[in-house]
Amino acid sequence: MTTLVTTKDHGANKPQAATHERGTSGWRSIYRIGAVAAVAVLALVPVQAAVFIVWPPPTTVGGFFSQFEQNAIVGLLALDLLLMASWILSALMFVALYAALRRTRESLVTVALIAELVGLAVYFASNTAFSMLTLSQQYAAATTDAERSLFLAAGQAMLALYTGTAFNVSYLLSGVAALLMASAMLRSGIFGRVTAYIGIGYAVLQVVPPTAGDAGMIVSLLSLAPMVIWIALIARTLFRHGGEEESAV
Repeated sequence: MTTLVTTKDHGANKPQAATHERGTSGWRSIYRIGAVAAVAVLALVPVQAAVFIVWPPPTTVGGFFSQFEQNAIVGLLALDLLLMASWILSALMFVALYAALRRTRESLVTVALIAELVGLAVYFASNTAFSMLTLSQQYAAATTDAERSLFLAAGQAMLALYTGTAFNVSYLLSGVAALLMASAMLRSGIFGRVTAYIGIGYAVLQVVPPTAGDAGMIVSLLSLAPMVIWIALIARTLFRHGGEEESAV
């Protein structure tokens, strides 16, 4: 009788064990995806800097149209094509951070993830790179001065949107997301306090957007150092945490 009961219980536990293994494997994949995304963000930083140095962005609509006519890819890069990729990768990193921190500060990291995703959506709504590409093609095909003036005016409106309210809101939302996520790290036991404090320092610098004149550009450049260090520490921890989850299966 005892043998029968033991065998029955063992069989009943198999589905639960399989479910747990699948769940753990799923989280492990998220940690690894987030870690790889973080490394990719770091890899894009010097590439973005090189693009800015080699092909400085024009300051006028006519300059952008000319750049698009010469090389469409360079024109898109001048209007933050790589930054769009960085935003998507950062969102994947934040999903992994949510997964890692959800058990200790679920409400805080949930708000942080929402802020990051809303910031991503707002940023993509404000970026007018492909709209400018279309306008440049129409400008090149225009046959009269009136038509060209119309497309130049439309391009000026696109540039105003590109650096306007929506962009600033997305930048601030990204800072809020970083601040909340870094604050959650303080008591998590997963990320070190150094990682948390560096993240908080980076988030504070995000208060001043790069569109706020010379001061904004200076603060934006200063924020690069803590951002790179923070993301590197996050990548290392996510890789390690994924390995620990694997060994625990």
